[in-house]
Amino acid sequence: MKELVELIAKSLVDRPEAVDVIEVGGEQTTVLELKVAPEDLGKVIGKQGRTVRSIRTILSAAGMKQRKRFVLQILD
Repeated sequence: MKELVELIAKSLVDRPEAVDVIEVGGEQTTVLELKVAPEDLGKVIGKQGRTVRSIRTILSAAGMKQRKRFVLQILD
């Protein structure tokens, strides 16, 4: 899942080298922390949060297959 979020984020931003995804694992829930360059933050979030909501939906659907819950947090 880390690679999936990284791939999506890198395709959205202007500075893909600044994209960093940290995976904090648990038994049932895994938190994925996404860090991007400050000028790319708006591109990842999107208008009214639509882009980040879509990424979270993809994570949720992919997590169903593994029977795990994934939470995406965007760090400043």
